[in-house]
This record gives sequence, C-alpha cells and structure tokens, in this order.
Amino acid sequence: MLNSELNTKIVNRGKEFFGSISGEKPSLFNKGAWMGKAMDWSMQNEQFKIQMFRFVDVFPSLTTSKLLTEHIREYFGNEQDMPAFMSTGAKVAGMLGSFGGAVLNKVLTSNIEEMARQFIVGETTKEAVKNLEKLRKDGFAAVVDVLGEATLSEEEAEVYTNTYLELLEALKKEQGSWKGLPGKGGDPGLDWGHAPKVNIAVKPTALFCLANPQDFEGSVVAILDRMRRIFKKVMELNGFLCIDMESYRHKEIILEVFRRLKLEYRDYPHLGIVLQAYLKDNDKDLDDLLAWAKEHKVQISVRLVKGAYWDYETVKAKQNDWEVPVWTIKAESDAAYERQARKILENHQICHFACASHNIRTISAVMEMARELNVPEDRYEFQVLYGMAEPVRKGILKVAGRIRLYAPYGNMVPGMGYLVRRLLENTANESFLRQSFAEDAQIERLLEDPAVTVERERAARAAKPKKERKGLGGLPPFNNEAMVDFTRADHRAAFPKHIAQVRTQLGKTYPLFINGKEVRTNDLIPTVNPNKPSEVLGQICQAGTTEVGDAIAAAKAAFPAWRDTDPRTRAEYLLKAAQAARKRLFELSAWQVLEIGKQWDQAYADVTEAIDFLEYYAREMIRLGQPQRVGHAPGELNHYFYEPKGVAAVIAPWNFPLAISMGMASAAIVTGNCVVFKPSGITSIIGWHLVELFREAGLPEGVFNFTPGRGSVMGDYLVDHPDISLIAFTGSMETGLRIIERAAKVHPGQANVKKIISEMGGKNAIIIDDDADLDEAVPHVLYSAFGFQGQKCSACSRVIVLDAVYDKFIERLVSMAKATKVGPSEDPANYMGAVADDKAMKSIKEYAEIGKREGHVLYESPVPAGEGYFVPMTIIGGIKPEHRIAQEEIFGPVLAVMRAKDFDQAIEWANSTQFALTGGIFSRSPEHLAKARREFRVGNLYINRNNTGALVERQPFGGARMSGVGTKAGGPDYLLHFMDPRVVTENTMRRGFAPIEEDDDWVD
Repeated sequence: MLNSELNTKIVNRGKEFFGSISGEKPSLFNKGAWMGKAMDWSMQNEQFKIQMFRFVDVFPSLTTSKLLTEHIREYFGNEQDMPAFMSTGAKVAGMLGSFGGAVLNKVLTSNIEEMARQFIVGETTKEAVKNLEKLRKDGFAAVVDVLGEATLSEEEAEVYTNTYLELLEALKKEQGSWKGLPGKGGDPGLDWGHAPKVNIAVKPTALFCLANPQDFEGSVVAILDRMRRIFKKVMELNGFLCIDMESYRHKEIILEVFRRLKLEYRDYPHLGIVLQAYLKDNDKDLDDLLAWAKEHKVQISVRLVKGAYWDYETVKAKQNDWEVPVWTIKAESDAAYERQARKILENHQICHFACASHNIRTISAVMEMARELNVPEDRYEFQVLYGMAEPVRKGILKVAGRIRLYAPYGNMVPGMGYLVRRLLENTANESFLRQSFAEDAQIERLLEDPAVTVERERAARAAKPKKERKGLGGLPPFNNEAMVDFTRADHRAAFPKHIAQVRTQLGKTYPLFINGKEVRTNDLIPTVNPNKPSEVLGQICQAGTTEVGDAIAAAKAAFPAWRDTDPRTRAEYLLKAAQAARKRLFELSAWQVLEIGKQWDQAYADVTEAIDFLEYYAREMIRLGQPQRVGHAPGELNHYFYEPKGVAAVIAPWNFPLAISMGMASAAIVTGNCVVFKPSGITSIIGWHLVELFREAGLPEGVFNFTPGRGSVMGDYLVDHPDISLIAFTGSMETGLRIIERAAKVHPGQANVKKIISEMGGKNAIIIDDDADLDEAVPHVLYSAFGFQGQKCSACSRVIVLDAVYDKFIERLVSMAKATKVGPSEDPANYMGAVADDKAMKSIKEYAEIGKREGHVLYESPVPAGEGYFVPMTIIGGIKPEHRIAQEEIFGPVLAVMRAKDFDQAIEWANSTQFALTGGIFSRSPEHLAKARREFRVGNLYINRNNTGALVERQPFGGARMSGVGTKAGGPDYLLHFMDPRVVTENTMRRGFAPIEEDDDWVD
C-alpha cells in the first residue's frame, strides 16, 4: 500500500487527467457510430455479446453470400430478434425479398470490417506506413506488431518472419524522411531525443509452429533462429525490438529466448520484453530478470502490461487442475502493476520502462513515482493500444509528451482474433475504459489505491458463504488428477531423471502373482523398448493353463469373503492404491515411455487416468453400495441393492497399459468380484505395476491375480472356464467378437451366464465444416491422428473435409505434418515414435500400401534408419467411403482424407462404418453443430477440439455397434455392469398391524 502523501499526489494527478479529457469518449463507446452501438448493446445483453463476438470470430471465414446470410440468421435470428442498429437490412429484406438479405450482408460486412480497421494500422505495408506517418504528425510514436499468432508450419513461420523483414525494409526507406518527435534535448534525429523511430513487437511462438514447453530447448533454439534474423534487420535500422509475451504456457520459453538474444547482442540497447502483471509469479520473474541484467551487466527494457489472456488462462488451469496463474481480483493486477512499475523505475539505470496501460490511475501512479524517484524522462515512456482510449492517449501526450501506440498490422483474418480479445477486455464489467467512458463510474473509485480495493474485495469474498461440493461418504468430491505441467521446470526435468532411473532396473524377471504369492515359471518372454528393440527391459514369466486354473481357483475361494466385505471398505483399498500410484507418477510414466513408446505427456496422462479410475470408482461404489428403498405401499419394505457376479477375467490392451487395465480391474474389485488379470504380452512390466499398487494397498489374497500368458491358448482357457462369471475386455473387434462367441457357450459346472464388457475400437472421423477455424482444426486433427502414433481406439483415422475448404485445409495439414519429426519417444522433440511391435509395423505398412492404391499420398514422413518399429506418418487423399482404409481399423499413423460436397454428405460418410466410438467436428455454424449432436452417431462426440483424451467422469468413454457393447468407462453406470441387482421384499404386517412410517399417507 502506498504512503498517503504519494497516493494523494496520484489521485490529484488523476483528477487533473480526467478533467483534461472531460466530455470526450473513445470511438469504441461512441453511440453515434455502429461500433459504439454494438458495444453498448453487448454490455447490456450478455447473450448478444457472446453471439456478437462469436460472429465476429467466424466472419472472415464467411467467404460467400450464402454462408454469410446463413450465419447471420443462425447467430442473430430474424428481424424481430435483432437490435435496431443491426436490423435495417433485415427490414429491407422483409419488404424486398432476397435483395434485403444482400443489403444486410453488405451493411454488416462493412461495419465489421470498419470495426476491425479501427484496431489495425494497415492491412498492407503501404497502408501501414501511411498511417504511421499520420500518427507521427499528431505527435504519436508507434510499435508495430504483425498480426498472426497461429503459424502451423515452417512455411507459415517463414512467411511471418519475411513479413517483418519486408516491413522493416519499407520503414528503413521511410524513417530517413521522418523528423524525430520533439523532446527535451538529446539527438534530434531520434524520437524525444533518445528513442529509435522504428519500434516493432514480435510474437515468438509465431516463429516456430511446434513451440511446446515439453520440448523446451528445441522450442527456444527454433524461435531464436528466426528472431535473430529479425533482430539483425532491426539493428540495421537502429530500431527497437520488443519480444511479446503470450500465454502462460510459453512464458519460460519466451524469457529464455530474450535472455539468449540479449547476451548475443549485449551492447545493443534497444531490446525489450513484455511482462504481464496479472500473473502471480510476475514479481519473481521481474526480480529474476533485474538480477540477471545486473549479473551480466546488460541494459534491458520491459514493457509492463496487465495481460490479455485472463479468461483463457483461468479456464485452462481449471480444466487441468493446475493453480490458476493469474490474479482473480482485477484490483490485484492493478496493485501488482504499481508494485512492479516502482521496482522497474527504481532500477532505471539498467532497465528502461514502457508503461502500457489505459488506466488513468496506473498512468498517474507511474508519473508520480517517476517524479519521486527522479527518473530521467529517457528511461520511461507510455504506451496504449492503437484504436482505443483516444482521449487517454491525447491526455498522456499533453502531460508526458512520450506516448507510443501499439499498432497491429496485417490482414483481417488473424486480426479478428486480436479484435475479439480487445472487445472482450473492454466489455468486461471491471474494464477501466468501460467504467470510465461507458458507465461514468465515480472518479474517486476509479482512482482508489488498488491495494485498498484488494483488501475490500478480499474481505467481501471471505464474508460470502462458500459453496462447497460435498463428496460421498465423507470423502472429498471427485476431481481429475492434475495433468502434467511442462511450464514447470521440475516436471520437465522429472522425465529424463526417471527414465534414467528406470533403466537401472532393467533385466529383472517378473513372476506371476496368484493368491497373494509370486509364482515363477520357466516359460519366459522378453519385453523390449519398441524404439530400440535391442534394449530388453525384462523377462516375463508366462502362465499356462495350470497356473491360470490355480488363479481362478484362488479367486473363487476368495470371492465369498470379498463379496461380503462392506463396499466402503472395498473402496478404501482403491483409494490406497491411488495414493500409491500418485507417489510414483513420474516413475510409472517413465516405464510407459520405454515399454510402449509413449511421449512424455501421453505417458503421464495414462497414469493419471489410472488414478482417476481408482478414485472415481471408489466413490461410485460408496454411492451404489447402500441399499435403496423402493416403492411406497404401506405394510411392506422393499430394498434394491447390488451384489457382485463372481470371478472376473480382465483381458487388457497394450495401448493404455496402466489406465485401461486399472479401470477394468478396479471396477471389478470394488464391486466385490475377484480378478484374474491377463495383461498384454508387450506391456507386462506395466501390468506388474498393478500387482505392486494393490499389494501396497493391502488387498486380501486371491482378490487380484496376475497371469500373463501366451496368446489365444491361455486366453481361450480363461474365457471358457466355467468358474468365470464376468469378462472385461478391451482390444480389437475380431478378438472381442471371438470372446463374445466363446463366452456364449455354457460349459459343465458353469453357474452363471457370462457377462461380457467389451470395448473394441473404432474408425473415427472428424468433420471439417466450411466455416471451421483452421488455426484450431489443423493441429487438433494432427494430434488426434498421430498422437501416440495413432495407436488409440479413439484416434482420428478419417478426416472428412467440406469441398469449400478442402484445398486450404489439406495444404496446412500437410505443411504442419512436414514440420514434425519421427524418432524415439523419450526425446520430446519427436512428435511421433515407434509403433508397438513388429506385427503392428507390418500391418500398418500393408494398410498404407492399400491406401496408396485406393487414393493418393498427400504426405509420407521420413523415419529413422536402423532399429526401432518406425512407420511413416502417412496422409492419403482421394478416399471414398467404400475404400478399405475408410472402413477397416488400422491402429496406426495412417490418416484417410475424404472430400465431401456438403455437410449432409459429411455426416452420412462419418456414419458409414460398422463402428461408433468417437467422432469430432470443427464448425462455427450453430445449426450444423445441432445436427451433428443429433445425427453423428458415436459414443463420444467432440466439438471444436481433438477427439482423443477422454477424462474420467467428464467424458465417460465407450461406443456402440462394433465398437463395443455400450458401456461407458469412467461413467456413472459403468459399475452396474459388474454386478447383479437384487430386491428383497419384507411383509411388515403382523396380526393386521403395520409400523407407521413417515411417508405413509394414512386416511382417517
């Protein structure tokens, strides 16, 4: 909190500032103009605001009159639904038919384009230079930012880089004719006597399409390579380069790029970086950066902003169960800004300061703190966004004389994303500009010390009664285990460390586990690293029919006691196993990297999903374990409850070797069944980890038995055995149908009709609509198709693209694929690793050849030479529904691309296989999304996101038709498949007397 004398000066300066701009309004809030009316209506109507901003977002994709007309109707309804400022064309349409629709299209197009131009200094270099000259004549300097954050390929990143180089070349020619903006002394050839006339800002992630904290070093090096080229050109002009900060995910990468570039050109003073005051760790980042500059004796510059991605950062953190990285009270960001601004001003000898804010309180605070600290004028300046807060920028120019406008430049398509962010900021309830110019808030409140505001807000929040979610049985509510967070250095370092530790354990022999005891056999099978098959990870003892029979007998003997164990007690064992897995998260992930070749993030997600199954099913059993009263008739008592089926055979796949295995086994166990577990032959070490986790949890002997064994002989014995009551299987359709067929036969001594829980794969499609956001669709399709080498039953193996966007989508998809690398999964620079084994490699290659004959190759990646089960990333175009690679599950990195004439055909093709597991759609048409919800018949449909990575509870997973029997793993009815329901009815009448119960409806 500021001392009262300084705060008084700040408030007085702020009042003077407000007085000097009294009666003026930014064009954003000018109700006489279309944009002002749109903003005014948005601030009054939240639903309209959402629709308006979503429409502005999709607008650049509406390239035909038909598309535009359809979307206007879908977003805003008919004439009577529209606000008056929008409906002029609609009224004409009502009178003059189709001509009126054309008028409305033209009016909206013109106004939205005008709105975009308000915030963009130019769409071409010529236009930008002309407008920059106009600004300079009015006394304003500029920092130019090329629009376009999402580059999806090396080609697009190169275009982005060359756009800067061309812009700088144009400015090089122009700046010689520019007079320096007036200042107090110094060099008259520079702005204000000290500042370069050319100043640019660069978004680092646009320089490398695969920027990712998981591959931290690779991302830094790739970004630096192009940033260096831009900076050399900037230095030619004696210009200034500011490295923009983007989302929190890339913060550490960007800071490292800045540090390395600065040390390469340590004597050149005009290099800056943006820091975001709304980040909780920005105080530390600033302290670290200042300490680093002192240590290396270099001059730096910091542009301090509040931050532009608040909603995004908050939502992403909550989705992944990470700590929210931003302040959650607006005044906390304002207070942090003042705190950090003072720190920079106190260090003005080594750090130049760009104060970027429209907030008059903030600007006044910086002015007064600079005066108190005697900071020279050449060590700080003010910046505001071009097209916004015109009265504020004029006021700063009057008082400080040093004002720079952050001026985006480029075409409108990427400009729309920028525009939507600006509109969201300025229509937010706590926006300073909204409160100042749209709502005329009290000046005293707007100028209050934000530290005081924070205290009041925190006290108000603390006084509100907290809404707490209540869990079952006294347990906390279920939450998904937090995702791996590669913005954290400790998470990045954990993988190489634990992979190295796991390698010290190689060469062990893993036994069977039957009736609580380890059992060794002489029949051994090695398990190997698919990226390096010569690396043998361990030897797995194989069960024969004798050992499997022993395991079934042990499970059968343990069943009565386990069945009668209280459901809450059974649930506690799962919770203990979850805790055991949580302690070993990185180690268990490292095993997945080595034994089945998962990338770091994929491996970690598999372990967290296993933990989620344990936690979720424990709570579900507590919910289902209590007998439920049914019926209301007097004189009888009816209870509905569940009991387990008996001995469960759990037959697991290799692709999610811990998660799916644990999901099926834990569901069987917690419901009171005893388990005989057959892991996949190529991931049996990971299968052994279930033994370790359940042992640590103290599970009674015989409840869980581990019996890896060879192929169909052992599997058939397990399926056919008369003492098996339940079979839980995940794998191929062929094997699943074989199990269902064999299980239907009743064998001598069999007491139960065998229950089959079977998930059997898919041939999953993603539809790309003609209005799809390709910046999102392309990377999501690539990830869906090729994440973990396409070896997920949920993976996208068909992408169905509408004709209107087909060429553009394919061009960008192939270009992004070309930017990726195939290589060992333990190296985070590799997008794709080896497939599971030699059989998978052979099968996938055969399908790729079939695809080449049926269609044509759009892309086939190079693969590493030497050992490893590597197959190319393969994208094949020209595929029709009747082709084999559009019908048969491949289970590998082969993507079929299909060109549909319209949306109806796309839906028809999506439904044209025997499978119904997952599907996806990228569209911004409300009607098409509604149609997909109704008619795209899959178990899990994903809208505007990838179609893999279902989370327990949030996206219960499973399909129908030939994808499975309709169960949903991780859902509220999954455990019901492992139990039989029973009802017990008691006649409570005795000699004509029945106990009176509270809900009995007696009649006198």
